[in-house]
Amino acid sequence: MILVNNLAIQFGKRVLFQDVNLKFTAGNCYGVIGANGAGKSTFLRILSGDLDPTRGTVTFGHNERLSVLKQDHFEFDEFSVLDTVMMGHEKLWKVKEEKDAIYAKEDFSEEDGIRASELEEAFAEMDGWNAESDAASLLSSLGIKEDCHYKLMKEMSGKEKVRILLARALFGKPDNLLLDEPTNDLDIDTIRWLENYLADYENTVLVVSHDRHFLDAVSTHTIDIDYGKIQMFAGNYSFWYQSSQLALRQQQMQNKKAEEKRKELEEFIRRFSANVAKSKQATSRRKMLEKLNVEEIKPSTRKYPGIIFTPDREPGNMILEVKGLSKTLEDGTVLFKDVNFNVEKNDKIAFVSRDPRAMTALFEIINGNEHADSGTYNWGQTITTAYLPLDNSSFFNTDLNLVDWLAQYSPDTTESFVRGYLGRMLFAGEEIYKKAGVLSGGEKMRCMISRMMLKNANALVLDSPANHLDLESIQAFNNALKTFKGIVLMASHDHEFIQTVCNRIIELTPNGTIDKVTEYDDYLDDENVKAMQEKLYV
Repeated sequence: MILVNNLAIQFGKRVLFQDVNLKFTAGNCYGVIGANGAGKSTFLRILSGDLDPTRGTVTFGHNERLSVLKQDHFEFDEFSVLDTVMMGHEKLWKVKEEKDAIYAKEDFSEEDGIRASELEEAFAEMDGWNAESDAASLLSSLGIKEDCHYKLMKEMSGKEKVRILLARALFGKPDNLLLDEPTNDLDIDTIRWLENYLADYENTVLVVSHDRHFLDAVSTHTIDIDYGKIQMFAGNYSFWYQSSQLALRQQQMQNKKAEEKRKELEEFIRRFSANVAKSKQATSRRKMLEKLNVEEIKPSTRKYPGIIFTPDREPGNMILEVKGLSKTLEDGTVLFKDVNFNVEKNDKIAFVSRDPRAMTALFEIINGNEHADSGTYNWGQTITTAYLPLDNSSFFNTDLNLVDWLAQYSPDTTESFVRGYLGRMLFAGEEIYKKAGVLSGGEKMRCMISRMMLKNANALVLDSPANHLDLESIQAFNNALKTFKGIVLMASHDHEFIQTVCNRIIELTPNGTIDKVTEYDDYLDDENVKAMQEKLYV
Protein backbone atom coordinates (compact mmCIF):
# COMPACT_ATOMS: atom_id res chain seq x y z
CA MET A 1 0.00 0.00 0.00
CA ILE A 2 1.15 3.53 -0.80
CA LEU A 3 -0.59 6.50 0.85
CA VAL A 4 -0.10 9.99 -0.65
CA ASN A 5 -1.22 12.90 1.53
CA ASN A 6 -1.46 16.57 0.45
CA LEU A 7 1.42 16.15 -2.01
CA ALA A 8 2.77 19.07 -4.06
CA ILE A 9 5.89 19.74 -6.13
CA GLN A 10 7.02 23.12 -7.39
CA PHE A 11 10.09 24.16 -9.41
CA GLY A 12 10.62 27.88 -9.00
CA LYS A 13 7.28 29.50 -9.84
CA ARG A 14 6.05 26.49 -11.78
CA VAL A 15 3.67 24.24 -9.85
CA LEU A 16 3.76 20.77 -11.43
CA PHE A 17 0.95 19.39 -9.28
CA GLN A 18 -0.55 20.02 -5.82
CA ASP A 19 -3.18 18.83 -3.32
CA VAL A 20 -2.64 15.19 -4.30
CA ASN A 21 -4.36 12.71 -2.00
CA LEU A 22 -4.35 9.11 -3.23
CA LYS A 23 -4.24 5.56 -1.90
CA PHE A 24 -2.67 2.74 -3.94
CA THR A 25 -3.61 -0.74 -2.72
CA ALA A 26 -2.41 -4.31 -3.25
CA GLY A 27 -3.83 -6.31 -6.15
CA ASN A 28 -4.09 -3.26 -8.40
CA CYS A 29 -1.90 -1.91 -11.19
CA TYR A 30 -2.05 1.85 -11.76
CA GLY A 31 -1.16 3.17 -15.23
CA VAL A 32 0.24 6.70 -14.92
CA ILE A 33 -0.51 8.93 -17.91
CA GLY A 34 -0.01 12.59 -18.78
CA ALA A 35 1.40 14.78 -21.52
CA ASN A 36 5.18 15.10 -21.86
CA GLY A 37 6.38 17.32 -19.02
CA ALA A 38 3.23 16.83 -16.93
CA GLY A 39 5.24 15.14 -14.18
CA LYS A 40 4.84 11.35 -14.57
CA SER A 41 8.47 10.47 -13.87
CA THR A 42 8.67 13.21 -11.21
CA PHE A 43 5.71 11.63 -9.40
CA LEU A 44 7.41 8.23 -9.41
CA ARG A 45 10.67 9.79 -8.16
CA ILE A 46 8.80 11.35 -5.23
CA LEU A 47 7.16 8.01 -4.39
CA SER A 48 10.55 6.27 -4.53
CA GLY A 49 12.20 8.85 -2.26
CA ASP A 50 14.62 10.09 -4.92
CA LEU A 51 13.02 13.54 -4.89
CA ASP A 52 11.61 15.50 -1.96
CA PRO A 53 8.18 17.07 -2.51
CA THR A 54 7.57 20.75 -1.83
CA ARG A 55 5.05 19.61 0.75
CA GLY A 56 3.07 16.53 1.69
CA THR A 57 3.97 12.97 2.62
CA VAL A 58 4.28 9.50 1.12
CA THR A 59 3.90 6.51 3.46
CA PHE A 60 3.98 2.75 2.94
CA GLY A 61 2.37 -0.17 4.73
CA HIS A 62 4.19 -1.53 7.80
CA ASN A 63 7.39 -3.40 6.83
CA GLU A 64 6.51 -3.18 3.14
CA ARG A 65 9.26 -3.28 0.55
CA LEU A 66 9.52 -0.87 -2.40
CA SER A 67 11.27 -1.74 -5.66
CA VAL A 68 12.01 0.69 -8.50
CA LEU A 69 13.10 0.02 -12.08
CA LYS A 70 16.56 1.54 -12.34
CA GLN A 71 17.49 3.54 -15.45
CA ASP A 72 21.27 3.80 -14.84
CA HIS A 73 22.80 1.15 -17.11
CA PHE A 74 26.29 1.52 -15.60
CA GLU A 75 25.52 1.47 -11.86
CA PHE A 76 26.17 -2.28 -11.50
CA ASP A 77 28.93 -2.78 -14.08
CA GLU A 78 31.32 -4.45 -11.60
CA PHE A 79 28.73 -6.97 -10.36
CA SER A 80 27.65 -10.21 -11.94
CA VAL A 81 24.28 -10.39 -13.69
CA LEU A 82 22.85 -12.77 -11.08
CA ASP A 83 24.09 -10.68 -8.15
CA THR A 84 22.65 -7.52 -9.72
CA VAL A 85 19.21 -9.13 -9.77
CA MET A 86 19.42 -10.44 -6.19
CA MET A 87 20.60 -7.02 -4.98
CA GLY A 88 17.12 -5.79 -5.90
CA HIS A 89 15.98 -7.26 -2.58
CA GLU A 90 18.18 -5.00 -0.45
CA LYS A 91 17.35 -6.55 2.93
CA LEU A 92 17.97 -10.08 1.68
CA TRP A 93 21.23 -9.02 0.03
CA LYS A 94 22.52 -7.33 3.20
CA VAL A 95 21.76 -10.44 5.25
CA LYS A 96 23.52 -12.61 2.67
CA GLU A 97 26.61 -10.36 2.60
CA GLU A 98 26.89 -10.24 6.40
CA LYS A 99 26.37 -13.99 6.68
CA ASP A 100 29.01 -14.72 4.03
CA ALA A 101 31.47 -12.33 5.71
CA ILE A 102 31.11 -14.14 9.05
CA TYR A 103 31.65 -17.56 7.47
CA ALA A 104 34.73 -16.23 5.69
CA LYS A 105 36.45 -15.39 8.99
CA GLU A 106 39.42 -17.50 10.02
CA ASP A 107 38.75 -17.03 13.76
CA PHE A 108 35.06 -17.80 14.17
CA SER A 109 33.96 -16.60 17.65
CA GLU A 110 30.97 -17.61 19.79
CA GLU A 111 29.42 -14.20 19.09
CA ASP A 112 29.88 -14.86 15.36
CA GLY A 113 28.07 -18.14 15.73
CA ILE A 114 25.11 -16.52 17.49
CA ARG A 115 24.94 -13.77 14.87
CA ALA A 116 25.24 -16.28 12.03
CA SER A 117 22.33 -18.25 13.50
CA GLU A 118 20.20 -15.10 13.62
CA LEU A 119 21.10 -14.26 10.04
CA GLU A 120 20.35 -17.78 8.85
CA GLU A 121 16.87 -17.54 10.38
CA ALA A 122 16.21 -14.17 8.74
CA PHE A 123 17.62 -15.50 5.43
CA ALA A 124 15.29 -18.50 5.53
CA GLU A 125 12.26 -16.33 6.36
CA MET A 126 12.93 -14.30 3.19
CA ASP A 127 13.20 -17.52 1.15
CA GLY A 128 16.89 -16.80 0.67
CA TRP A 129 17.83 -20.39 -0.17
CA ASN A 130 15.74 -20.13 -3.36
CA ALA A 131 16.97 -16.62 -4.21
CA GLU A 132 19.56 -17.67 -6.77
CA SER A 133 17.24 -20.06 -8.62
CA ASP A 134 14.40 -17.49 -8.54
CA ALA A 135 16.70 -14.81 -9.97
CA ALA A 136 17.91 -17.20 -12.66
CA SER A 137 14.32 -18.09 -13.57
CA LEU A 138 13.39 -14.39 -13.92
CA LEU A 139 16.42 -13.73 -16.12
CA SER A 140 15.60 -16.68 -18.38
CA SER A 141 11.97 -15.55 -18.69
CA LEU A 142 13.24 -12.13 -19.82
CA GLY A 143 15.50 -13.63 -22.49
CA ILE A 144 18.86 -13.59 -20.65
CA LYS A 145 20.39 -17.01 -21.31
CA GLU A 146 21.92 -19.07 -18.51
CA ASP A 147 25.47 -18.75 -19.84
CA CYS A 148 25.23 -14.97 -19.22
CA HIS A 149 24.12 -15.17 -15.57
CA TYR A 150 27.64 -15.14 -14.14
CA LYS A 151 29.08 -12.54 -16.52
CA LEU A 152 29.76 -9.00 -15.31
CA MET A 153 27.17 -6.38 -16.16
CA LYS A 154 29.75 -4.38 -18.11
CA GLU A 155 30.00 -7.29 -20.55
CA MET A 156 26.30 -7.07 -21.41
CA SER A 157 24.76 -4.99 -24.20
CA GLY A 158 22.45 -2.05 -23.53
CA LYS A 159 19.34 -4.06 -24.46
CA GLU A 160 20.42 -6.94 -22.22
CA LYS A 161 20.97 -4.53 -19.32
CA VAL A 162 17.39 -3.26 -19.73
CA ARG A 163 16.09 -6.79 -19.18
CA ILE A 164 18.45 -7.47 -16.25
CA LEU A 165 17.41 -4.26 -14.49
CA LEU A 166 13.77 -5.20 -15.01
CA ALA A 167 14.46 -8.61 -13.44
CA ARG A 168 16.13 -6.76 -10.55
CA ALA A 169 13.00 -4.67 -9.98
CA LEU A 170 10.70 -7.72 -10.08
CA PHE A 171 12.91 -9.96 -7.93
CA GLY A 172 11.40 -11.13 -4.65
CA LYS A 173 7.90 -9.87 -5.54
CA PRO A 174 8.14 -6.51 -3.71
CA ASP A 175 5.09 -5.15 -1.92
CA ASN A 176 5.23 -1.96 -4.01
CA LEU A 177 6.64 -1.79 -7.52
CA LEU A 178 7.38 1.37 -9.56
CA LEU A 179 8.08 0.89 -13.27
CA ASP A 180 9.02 3.80 -15.58
CA GLU A 181 8.79 2.75 -19.26
CA PRO A 182 9.44 -0.97 -18.58
CA THR A 183 8.81 -2.08 -22.19
CA ASN A 184 11.59 0.03 -23.73
CA ASP A 185 13.89 -2.19 -25.85
CA LEU A 186 11.85 -5.35 -25.13
CA ASP A 187 10.72 -7.61 -27.96
CA ILE A 188 7.07 -8.59 -28.36
CA ASP A 189 7.46 -11.99 -26.65
CA THR A 190 9.09 -10.45 -23.57
CA ILE A 191 6.44 -7.71 -23.40
CA ARG A 192 3.70 -10.36 -23.50
CA TRP A 193 5.44 -12.27 -20.69
CA LEU A 194 5.60 -9.07 -18.62
CA GLU A 195 1.92 -8.33 -19.31
CA ASN A 196 0.92 -11.73 -17.96
CA TYR A 197 3.30 -11.44 -15.00
CA LEU A 198 1.89 -8.09 -13.90
CA ALA A 199 -1.73 -9.09 -14.55
CA ASP A 200 -1.31 -11.85 -11.95
CA TYR A 201 0.72 -9.70 -9.54
CA GLU A 202 -0.86 -9.61 -6.10
CA ASN A 203 0.86 -6.47 -4.77
CA THR A 204 0.81 -2.76 -5.70
CA VAL A 205 2.18 -1.64 -9.08
CA LEU A 206 2.52 1.83 -10.62
CA VAL A 207 3.68 1.98 -14.23
CA VAL A 208 4.47 4.82 -16.64
CA SER A 209 4.37 3.79 -20.29
CA HIS A 210 3.66 5.17 -23.78
CA ASP A 211 2.64 1.66 -24.89
CA ARG A 212 -1.15 1.75 -24.92
CA HIS A 213 -1.58 -1.98 -25.46
CA PHE A 214 0.66 -2.67 -22.47
CA LEU A 215 -1.26 -0.19 -20.30
CA ASP A 216 -4.54 -1.79 -21.35
CA ALA A 217 -3.23 -5.27 -20.60
CA VAL A 218 -1.96 -4.56 -17.07
CA SER A 219 -3.83 -1.56 -15.63
CA THR A 220 -6.83 -1.81 -13.33
CA HIS A 221 -6.78 1.97 -12.75
CA THR A 222 -5.56 5.04 -14.61
CA ILE A 223 -3.71 7.87 -12.85
CA ASP A 224 -4.10 11.02 -14.93
CA ILE A 225 -1.69 13.94 -14.40
CA ASP A 226 -3.22 16.95 -16.05
CA TYR A 227 -3.21 20.71 -15.41
CA GLY A 228 -1.66 20.58 -11.96
CA LYS A 229 -3.81 17.75 -10.60
CA ILE A 230 -3.48 13.99 -10.25
CA GLN A 231 -6.72 12.04 -10.45
CA MET A 232 -7.49 8.33 -10.25
CA PHE A 233 -10.01 6.55 -12.49
CA ALA A 234 -11.11 2.92 -12.50
CA GLY A 235 -10.30 1.16 -15.76
CA ASN A 236 -7.42 0.99 -18.23
CA TYR A 237 -6.12 3.53 -20.76
CA SER A 238 -8.63 2.71 -23.53
CA PHE A 239 -11.53 3.14 -21.12
CA TRP A 240 -10.12 6.45 -19.89
CA TYR A 241 -9.56 7.71 -23.46
CA GLN A 242 -12.91 6.65 -24.87
CA SER A 243 -14.88 7.85 -21.84
CA SER A 244 -13.10 11.24 -21.79
CA GLN A 245 -13.84 11.70 -25.51
CA LEU A 246 -17.49 10.81 -24.92
CA ALA A 247 -17.72 13.24 -22.01
CA LEU A 248 -16.10 15.96 -24.13
CA ARG A 249 -18.68 15.47 -26.89
CA GLN A 250 -21.46 15.64 -24.33
CA GLN A 251 -19.99 18.82 -22.85
CA GLN A 252 -20.03 20.38 -26.30
CA MET A 253 -23.73 19.51 -26.70
CA GLN A 254 -24.96 22.00 -24.14
CA ASN A 255 -28.67 21.39 -24.80
CA LYS A 256 -28.57 17.68 -24.10
CA LYS A 257 -30.61 16.78 -21.02
CA ALA A 258 -28.80 15.46 -17.96
CA GLU A 259 -30.82 12.22 -17.92
CA GLU A 260 -30.01 11.53 -21.60
CA LYS A 261 -26.33 12.08 -20.88
CA ARG A 262 -26.43 9.71 -17.93
CA LYS A 263 -28.10 6.96 -19.97
CA GLU A 264 -25.53 7.36 -22.73
CA LEU A 265 -22.68 7.09 -20.23
CA GLU A 266 -24.21 4.04 -18.52
CA GLU A 267 -24.63 2.35 -21.90
CA PHE A 268 -20.99 3.11 -22.70
CA ILE A 269 -19.83 1.52 -19.41
CA ARG A 270 -21.99 -1.56 -20.08
CA ARG A 271 -20.60 -2.02 -23.62
CA PHE A 272 -17.01 -1.46 -22.55
CA SER A 273 -17.35 -3.92 -19.67
CA ALA A 274 -18.68 -6.57 -22.07
CA ASN A 275 -15.75 -5.99 -24.45
CA VAL A 276 -13.22 -6.37 -21.64
CA ALA A 277 -14.81 -9.65 -20.53
CA LYS A 278 -14.39 -11.05 -24.07
CA SER A 279 -10.90 -9.66 -24.52
CA LYS A 280 -7.78 -11.80 -24.91
CA GLN A 281 -5.83 -9.19 -22.98
CA ALA A 282 -4.59 -9.93 -19.50
CA THR A 283 -6.96 -7.37 -17.98
CA SER A 284 -9.86 -9.70 -18.73
CA ARG A 285 -8.78 -11.51 -15.56
CA ARG A 286 -9.45 -8.38 -13.51
CA LYS A 287 -12.74 -6.97 -12.36
CA MET A 288 -11.42 -3.53 -13.15
CA LEU A 289 -14.77 -1.91 -13.88
CA GLU A 290 -16.62 -3.13 -10.79
CA LYS A 291 -16.58 0.20 -8.97
CA LEU A 292 -17.17 2.46 -11.95
CA ASN A 293 -19.82 5.09 -11.73
CA VAL A 294 -21.05 7.69 -14.18
CA GLU A 295 -19.65 10.60 -12.15
CA GLU A 296 -16.09 9.37 -12.79
CA ILE A 297 -16.37 10.04 -16.50
CA LYS A 298 -15.08 13.54 -17.22
CA PRO A 299 -13.71 15.26 -20.32
CA SER A 300 -9.94 15.51 -20.58
CA THR A 301 -8.25 18.87 -20.97
CA ARG A 302 -5.66 17.28 -23.28
CA LYS A 303 -4.96 18.74 -26.71
CA TYR A 304 -4.62 16.20 -29.50
CA PRO A 305 -2.79 17.01 -32.76
CA GLY A 306 -4.96 17.31 -35.85
CA ILE A 307 -3.42 14.62 -38.06
CA ILE A 308 -5.24 14.17 -41.38
CA PHE A 309 -3.81 12.46 -44.47
CA THR A 310 -5.70 13.30 -47.67
CA PRO A 311 -4.48 11.47 -50.82
CA ASP A 312 -4.60 13.51 -54.03
CA ARG A 313 -5.68 10.44 -56.00
CA GLU A 314 -6.80 6.87 -55.48
CA PRO A 315 -4.10 4.20 -55.93
CA GLY A 316 -4.24 2.20 -59.15
CA ASN A 317 -4.03 -1.59 -59.40
CA MET A 318 -0.23 -1.62 -59.55
CA ILE A 319 1.12 -0.35 -56.22
CA LEU A 320 4.46 -1.93 -55.29
CA GLU A 321 6.16 -5.05 -56.64
CA VAL A 322 9.20 -6.43 -54.81
CA LYS A 323 11.26 -9.27 -56.31
CA GLY A 324 14.22 -11.07 -54.78
CA LEU A 325 15.41 -8.29 -52.46
CA SER A 326 18.32 -9.23 -50.18
CA LYS A 327 20.40 -7.22 -47.74
CA THR A 328 23.47 -8.20 -45.70
CA LEU A 329 25.39 -5.90 -43.33
CA GLU A 330 29.14 -5.36 -43.59
CA ASP A 331 29.74 -7.69 -40.62
CA GLY A 332 28.01 -10.51 -42.49
CA THR A 333 24.65 -10.31 -40.70
CA VAL A 334 21.87 -11.27 -43.13
CA LEU A 335 18.91 -8.97 -42.54
CA PHE A 336 16.67 -10.53 -45.19
CA LYS A 337 17.03 -12.71 -48.26
CA ASP A 338 14.98 -13.22 -51.41
CA VAL A 339 12.05 -11.03 -50.34
CA ASN A 340 9.09 -11.19 -52.73
CA PHE A 341 5.71 -9.53 -52.29
CA ASN A 342 3.10 -7.47 -54.13
CA VAL A 343 1.19 -4.72 -52.36
CA GLU A 344 -2.53 -4.84 -53.12
CA LYS A 345 -5.24 -2.20 -52.91
CA ASN A 346 -6.41 -1.54 -49.34
CA ASP A 347 -3.29 -3.17 -47.90
CA LYS A 348 -2.03 -1.85 -44.60
CA ILE A 349 1.03 -3.97 -43.97
CA ALA A 350 3.10 -4.34 -40.81
CA PHE A 351 6.67 -5.52 -41.39
CA VAL A 352 8.16 -7.38 -38.43
CA SER A 353 11.46 -9.10 -37.67
CA ARG A 354 13.53 -10.23 -34.71
CA ASP A 355 16.14 -7.77 -36.00
CA PRO A 356 14.57 -4.27 -36.29
CA ARG A 357 17.39 -3.22 -38.64
CA ALA A 358 15.74 -5.38 -41.30
CA MET A 359 12.65 -3.16 -41.59
CA THR A 360 14.71 0.04 -41.65
CA ALA A 361 16.93 -1.37 -44.41
CA LEU A 362 13.91 -2.45 -46.47
CA PHE A 363 12.24 0.96 -46.12
CA GLU A 364 15.46 2.80 -47.00
CA ILE A 365 15.80 0.63 -50.11
CA ILE A 366 12.23 1.07 -51.42
CA ASN A 367 12.53 4.82 -50.80
CA GLY A 368 15.71 4.98 -52.90
CA ASN A 369 18.09 5.87 -50.07
CA GLU A 370 20.01 2.57 -50.00
CA HIS A 371 20.87 -0.19 -52.46
CA ALA A 372 19.90 -3.82 -52.04
CA ASP A 373 22.49 -6.56 -52.51
CA SER A 374 20.17 -8.13 -55.08
CA GLY A 375 16.62 -7.88 -56.33
CA THR A 376 14.31 -5.14 -57.61
CA TYR A 377 11.35 -3.03 -56.52
CA ASN A 378 8.90 -1.05 -58.62
CA TRP A 379 6.27 1.49 -57.53
CA GLY A 380 3.14 1.93 -59.67
CA GLN A 381 2.72 5.09 -61.75
CA THR A 382 -0.30 6.25 -59.73
CA ILE A 383 1.53 5.97 -56.40
CA THR A 384 2.88 8.92 -54.44
CA THR A 385 4.72 8.13 -51.21
CA ALA A 386 5.39 9.91 -47.93
CA TYR A 387 8.18 8.42 -45.84
CA LEU A 388 8.73 8.75 -42.08
CA PRO A 389 12.31 7.49 -41.50
CA LEU A 390 13.61 6.07 -38.25
CA ASP A 391 16.44 8.62 -38.18
CA ASN A 392 15.26 12.14 -39.03
CA SER A 393 18.34 14.02 -37.75
CA SER A 394 19.53 15.04 -41.24
CA PHE A 395 16.32 17.03 -41.76
CA PHE A 396 17.08 19.28 -38.79
CA ASN A 397 20.74 20.25 -39.38
CA THR A 398 19.65 23.80 -40.09
CA ASP A 399 19.21 27.27 -38.58
CA LEU A 400 15.76 27.73 -40.18
CA ASN A 401 12.79 28.50 -37.96
CA LEU A 402 9.80 26.16 -38.10
CA VAL A 403 7.82 28.25 -40.58
CA ASP A 404 10.71 28.41 -43.05
CA TRP A 405 11.60 24.76 -42.39
CA LEU A 406 8.13 23.48 -43.27
CA ALA A 407 7.82 25.91 -46.20
CA GLN A 408 10.60 23.93 -47.92
CA TYR A 409 8.13 21.06 -48.36
CA SER A 410 4.97 23.06 -49.03
CA PRO A 411 3.32 23.89 -52.39
CA ASP A 412 2.10 27.12 -50.77
CA THR A 413 4.88 28.96 -48.92
CA THR A 414 2.76 31.76 -47.47
CA GLU A 415 3.14 32.01 -43.71
CA SER A 416 -0.59 31.71 -43.03
CA PHE A 417 -0.78 28.41 -44.95
CA VAL A 418 2.29 26.92 -43.28
CA ARG A 419 1.18 28.13 -39.84
CA GLY A 420 -2.05 26.18 -40.33
CA TYR A 421 -0.15 22.91 -40.63
CA LEU A 422 2.10 23.76 -37.70
CA GLY A 423 -0.98 24.67 -35.66
CA ARG A 424 -2.52 21.27 -36.35
CA MET A 425 0.56 19.76 -34.73
CA LEU A 426 0.18 22.04 -31.66
CA PHE A 427 2.89 24.58 -32.52
CA ALA A 428 1.33 27.89 -31.50
CA GLY A 429 2.28 31.52 -30.88
CA GLU A 430 6.00 32.24 -30.83
CA GLU A 431 6.79 28.49 -30.99
CA ILE A 432 6.54 28.60 -34.77
CA TYR A 433 9.69 30.80 -34.87
CA LYS A 434 11.73 28.34 -32.84
CA LYS A 435 14.87 27.09 -34.61
CA ALA A 436 14.36 23.64 -36.13
CA GLY A 437 17.80 22.55 -34.96
CA VAL A 438 16.96 22.81 -31.25
CA LEU A 439 13.71 20.82 -31.23
CA SER A 440 13.11 17.86 -28.92
CA GLY A 441 12.61 14.37 -30.32
CA GLY A 442 8.82 14.65 -30.01
CA GLU A 443 8.75 18.09 -31.67
CA LYS A 444 10.83 16.80 -34.58
CA MET A 445 8.40 13.93 -35.07
CA ARG A 446 5.45 16.33 -35.14
CA CYS A 447 7.26 18.40 -37.78
CA MET A 448 7.93 15.30 -39.86
CA ILE A 449 4.24 14.38 -39.67
CA SER A 450 3.34 17.91 -40.86
CA ARG A 451 5.73 17.39 -43.79
CA MET A 452 3.99 14.09 -44.61
CA MET A 453 0.52 15.66 -44.52
CA LEU A 454 1.62 18.30 -47.05
CA LYS A 455 2.52 15.61 -49.61
CA ASN A 456 -1.06 14.34 -49.99
CA ALA A 457 0.41 10.91 -50.70
CA ASN A 458 -1.62 7.75 -51.26
CA ALA A 459 1.06 5.45 -49.77
CA LEU A 460 2.64 6.02 -46.35
CA VAL A 461 5.90 4.31 -45.33
CA LEU A 462 6.37 4.57 -41.56
CA ASP A 463 9.41 3.40 -39.61
CA SER A 464 8.56 3.39 -35.87
CA PRO A 465 5.87 6.12 -36.04
CA ALA A 466 5.30 6.18 -32.25
CA ASN A 467 8.93 7.00 -31.40
CA HIS A 468 9.38 10.10 -29.18
CA LEU A 469 5.66 10.95 -29.26
CA ASP A 470 3.48 11.44 -26.19
CA LEU A 471 0.29 9.42 -25.74
CA GLU A 472 -1.89 12.17 -27.19
CA SER A 473 0.14 12.35 -30.41
CA ILE A 474 0.33 8.56 -30.64
CA GLN A 475 -3.44 8.27 -30.26
CA ALA A 476 -4.11 10.97 -32.88
CA PHE A 477 -1.62 9.38 -35.32
CA ASN A 478 -3.20 5.96 -34.76
CA ASN A 479 -6.71 7.32 -35.38
CA ALA A 480 -5.55 9.00 -38.61
CA LEU A 481 -4.07 5.78 -39.96
CA LYS A 482 -7.19 3.76 -39.17
CA THR A 483 -9.27 6.02 -41.44
CA PHE A 484 -6.57 6.66 -44.10
CA LYS A 485 -7.88 5.80 -47.59
CA GLY A 486 -4.54 4.73 -49.02
CA ILE A 487 -1.72 2.21 -48.51
CA VAL A 488 0.28 1.87 -45.29
CA LEU A 489 3.64 0.09 -44.97
CA MET A 490 4.71 0.19 -41.33
CA ALA A 491 7.18 -1.08 -38.77
CA SER A 492 6.37 -0.30 -35.15
CA HIS A 493 7.08 -1.35 -31.57
CA ASP A 494 3.59 -0.12 -30.68
CA HIS A 495 1.37 -3.20 -30.52
CA GLU A 496 -1.84 -1.14 -30.69
CA PHE A 497 -0.71 0.64 -33.87
CA ILE A 498 -0.24 -2.66 -35.68
CA GLN A 499 -3.34 -4.37 -34.25
CA THR A 500 -5.75 -1.51 -35.06
CA VAL A 501 -4.29 -0.37 -38.40
CA CYS A 502 -2.79 -3.33 -40.26
CA ASN A 503 -4.55 -6.16 -42.07
CA ARG A 504 -1.46 -8.00 -43.31
CA ILE A 505 1.82 -9.05 -41.67
CA ILE A 506 5.10 -9.67 -43.51
CA GLU A 507 7.97 -11.04 -41.40
CA LEU A 508 11.50 -10.55 -42.69
CA THR A 509 14.00 -13.28 -41.72
CA PRO A 510 17.54 -14.21 -42.82
CA ASN A 511 16.08 -17.12 -44.82
CA GLY A 512 12.90 -15.81 -46.41
CA THR A 513 9.58 -14.22 -45.45
CA ILE A 514 6.31 -15.11 -43.77
CA ASP A 515 3.35 -13.33 -45.38
CA LYS A 516 -0.10 -13.52 -43.78
CA VAL A 517 -3.34 -11.60 -44.31
CA THR A 518 -4.43 -11.47 -40.69
CA GLU A 519 -4.64 -9.32 -37.58
CA TYR A 520 -1.49 -8.94 -35.48
CA ASP A 521 -2.82 -10.71 -32.36
CA ASP A 522 -3.87 -13.71 -34.45
CA TYR A 523 -0.46 -13.73 -36.15
CA LEU A 524 1.32 -13.84 -32.77
CA ASP A 525 -0.80 -16.80 -31.65
CA ASP A 526 -0.67 -18.73 -34.95
CA GLU A 527 1.04 -22.11 -34.39
CA ASN A 528 1.84 -22.43 -38.13
CA VAL A 529 3.65 -19.09 -37.99
CA LYS A 530 5.65 -20.24 -34.97
CA ALA A 531 6.68 -23.40 -36.81
CA MET A 532 7.82 -21.35 -39.83
CA GLN A 533 9.78 -19.00 -37.57
CA GLU A 534 11.68 -21.96 -36.10
CA LYS A 535 12.80 -22.96 -39.59
CA LEU A 536 13.64 -19.48 -40.90
CA TYR A 537 15.57 -18.08 -37.89
CA VAL A 538 18.45 -20.54 -38.01
